[in-house]
Amino acid sequence: MNGPPADTATRRVDVPTPVLRAVALTKTHFGVHPGVEVKAVRGVDLTVQAGEFVAVTGPSGAGKSTLLHLLGGLQRPDSGEIHLGGRRIDTLGEADWAVLRRRRIGIVFQTGNLVSDLTVADNIELPVLLAGHPARTARERRERLLDELGLTDRAGAAPSTLSGGERQRAALARALVNDPDLLLADEPTGSLDSRSVREVLALLTRHHDEGRTILLVTHDARVAAHADRVISLFDGLITDDAPITGTPYAGPLIDLGG
Repeated sequence: MNGPPADTATRRVDVPTPVLRAVALTKTHFGVHPGVEVKAVRGVDLTVQAGEFVAVTGPSGAGKSTLLHLLGGLQRPDSGEIHLGGRRIDTLGEADWAVLRRRRIGIVFQTGNLVSDLTVADNIELPVLLAGHPARTARERRERLLDELGLTDRAGAAPSTLSGGERQRAALARALVNDPDLLLADEPTGSLDSRSVREVLALLTRHHDEGRTILLVTHDARVAAHADRVISLFDGLITDDAPITGTPYAGPLIDLGG
């Protein structure tokens, strides 16, 4: 029997490999009292494509930060899988996870988590050196990011002397210095004033426009509205996953859940 005509034959369609894929992730926390369990993440499936900006929202206790920590290897799932660029990574040991975070995953926390006894410049430079690059490369990348993020005049400052916005810009520079495939941000604007929120938002938006893949946890509608997609998490489950259309919200802060 002859095969189908050329114009109706099945054609192969190449589907791009997601930057990040999570399959049926679960995580249970145990309380201070014996036998008390909190199911923080319950069977979450998630896919993030290259260049996407995804915001994860939901009330306090919904499991947002736990999910981000699982995706960044800061906590281990009870079950499920995590894939980065097509490679399964949830089975990695601690040492391999550390290497992966230095090279391919940047993480920004609400408080910045800068090393207190290092200067701003040293905080930014450290991940490059830990990744095995020469000191010259570390200095070049540090200087570029200090200039880009408006921190050149604060390069020799201690983290304790920075404003909230400066601290988060320094933390963002540290997370970006090794040009990661994925940027994870856990409430990066949660403790900032309105001006600092705008500064950090502008930086995130610029890096997103340049093709950076971002997954961000937030309570702030203004921040979430700058994403391509907003995922709603409630009681450890994804209850909604919708694209954002139109102009990003630029009004006053609106708390999305505690």
